Amino acid sequence: MMTSFMAFIRRYVLLFGVVKFCAGLVIGFGLGVYFLPILTAEKGLDKVAIEALSQSALRQGTFVRDLPGSDGLHWGDGVIMANADQIWLDGEISPGPDYRLYLIPKYVETGADFLQIKAVSTQIGPIKAFENFALDIPADVEVSNFPAVLIWCEAFGQFITAARLQ
Repeated sequence: MMTSFMAFIRRYVLLFGVVKFCAGLVIGFGLGVYFLPILTAEKGLDKVAIEALSQSALRQGTFVRDLPGSDGLHWGDGVIMANADQIWLDGEISPGPDYRLYLIPKYVETGADFLQIKAVSTQIGPIKAFENFALDIPADVEVSNFPAVLIWCEAFGQFITAARLQ
């Protein structure tokens, strides 16, 4: 009786250990996906640089947190501005991997709507800072041809935020 009880305990303790190890791997991977972009993010522009760039802004829009496609983990907040050479944010976006900035042919508020126009949208580049970032606009892109801007997570196909440019 005692030997069968000990065999039962050994078997399930080993099984419990394997399950616990696998759960630790899954949780660790999930935390790594979330925290790695935060740890490797570049430093954004300082307030002096933002103010200097703001003098040359030709267009601007506002990111707000409560868009239908945004949620508690995917949002943007602040003013996005552009001139002929650069586009920059005076504000912050939620941290995440593989964010891209797009100029889009019409304003959309959800990921499903963006996927319908992604093929005709223009990717400006990867976002490497989550606060006060700036990106150079390619020479062949005319910002005035686009009524809106959008931030998209390529890694997970997730809408982050969008703004109308005026």
